[in-house]
Amino acid sequence: MTVSSHTGRAHSFNAAAAQYAANRPSYPPALFDAIEELAGRPLTGARVADIGAGTGIATALLHARGADVIAVEPGDGMAAQFRRSLPEIPLVRGNGNALPLATASADFLTYAQAWHWTDPAHSVPEALRVLRPGGALTLWWNTDALDVPWIAAASDRIYRHFDINPAVEKNGSGARAILSDPTGRLDFARRQVRWSRRVPVDTHLANVGSHSGFLVQGKEAAAAFLAEERNHLLEIFPDGIVEEVYDVDLLLAINPSP
Repeated sequence: MTVSSHTGRAHSFNAAAAQYAANRPSYPPALFDAIEELAGRPLTGARVADIGAGTGIATALLHARGADVIAVEPGDGMAAQFRRSLPEIPLVRGNGNALPLATASADFLTYAQAWHWTDPAHSVPEALRVLRPGGALTLWWNTDALDVPWIAAASDRIYRHFDINPAVEKNGSGARAILSDPTGRLDFARRQVRWSRRVPVDTHLANVGSHSGFLVQGKEAAAAFLAEERNHLLEIFPDGIVEEVYDVDLLLAINPSP
């Protein structure tokens, strides 16, 4: 992917912020249990900066867990949606490559579906700067459970139609993160947490259409594909309720002492 196409896809979310907020999946409580176990400390009372917070899906869950959380978000549309949804949580504008946060100010830096939009040559040193010694850099992605036959078939249709490989785009993000530490100081532990949700077919299709690979295709091309996809799904889920199955890919590294 070229730099220009990567940037275009990153900015594509801003025009679809409401769609993103309404239809994207959340994260299960077991994910936050795993974060606390790997970090060796609770989120309750911890100073957490949620980077690339988007519309605040993960931020709200961290706040509910008892964390003292601040959100960092670069996009205009996403930030506006965040402020409408979570006016009580502080939000600052910025991105992981140049964090607008003080040195040694965070116990956790969290990136939910966001680390792959950063440049590790900048975002890793920035994370190490902002984290306190012993603080945790915490990255996670909801990835499609490709061992579920209908999900594998849908992924294959997306690949054939748009030349987008969801398995690489989503499931490969964690592996790329492990390999992209330019400092050599981070030792990532990895966990996977499986969960599922049952949603109307329209919600599922709107979720699929909220991903950057679709947003940059243009409305007509995306709508034509999603209309055909509806027919495939209704054959499998005739009651119109789709069971989406996810593996949350979690990576966590402790900031070593200087």
